[in-house]
Amino acid sequence: MDRANNSNKQKKRVIPISLVPWVFMAPALVLFALYVLYPIIESFTLSLYSWDGMGDKVWVGLDNYIELFDSEVFFKALTNNVLWLLLFMLAPPLGLAIALFLNQDVKGIRLVKALFFFPFVISQVIIGLVFTWFYDPSLGLLNSILAFFGSEPIALLSNEEYVTFGIIAAGLWPQIAYCMILYLTGLNNLNPELIEAARLDNAKGFKLLRHIILPQLSPATFIAVVVTVIGALRSFDLVATMTAGGPWGSSTVLAYMMYEESIFNYRMGYGAAVAVVLFLIMAAYIAFFLTRMLRSEK
Repeated sequence: MDRANNSNKQKKRVIPISLVPWVFMAPALVLFALYVLYPIIESFTLSLYSWDGMGDKVWVGLDNYIELFDSEVFFKALTNNVLWLLLFMLAPPLGLAIALFLNQDVKGIRLVKALFFFPFVISQVIIGLVFTWFYDPSLGLLNSILAFFGSEPIALLSNEEYVTFGIIAAGLWPQIAYCMILYLTGLNNLNPELIEAARLDNAKGFKLLRHIILPQLSPATFIAVVVTVIGALRSFDLVATMTAGGPWGSSTVLAYMMYEESIFNYRMGYGAAVAVVLFLIMAAYIAFFLTRMLRSEK
């Protein structure tokens, strides 16, 4: 009887057991293909055409890329993106330092945590406006501080040499808060037995941090670095809000250049070429980091 019941159950199965996970993943895979893979493929295709967004597309092959790599604006935007990437790498260690400071059982520490968490929940546009007021040469707090120490006022967002650094500083504020949240979560999930064993072996301070705590925080570090890199390479909101790429294109980045060429100059194909280059840079960096991460784990 049991064998008969089992055979009947197997006959009633419409979907083989091996296909059940794919059935559950199917909606997410469809949405991923529709909203991620399809736009990527379409961008690659569009970059081979000249199109103003309204008329007929004209095949130009690699002409958009040839023009792009002959453009001074492109290399200025690429240089600024490299600056964003290098300086944004300060976010994970600073976030870790703040998380270690806040990971204490002290009276009032919850209020301090909330204050450090606050920048993460603010819109990038609001952050851009706040820092624009902060940098204002006549009424801004920055120049009031400089005047207190006897320095001359600086029109930071109008200075070609310093404008990019000013925008990056505004972007680092919420990025450090995000990394801090990741590390606080990781610190709450540490294995207390390992820490206690290390302390019994007289490990403390930097040795305890390096050999016991940091290895357990590697998942948080991985997410923090990847998200920070992506945030640095696709930086757009603060540039658009604070300077619109100015003065004279000195603060533009690849994402803003793509937007400007596509929307204002009606060059959809050229803008798509910028997007493709940005995507390839981002994909290459993340693939390199993933490879190193997997090798270290093995």
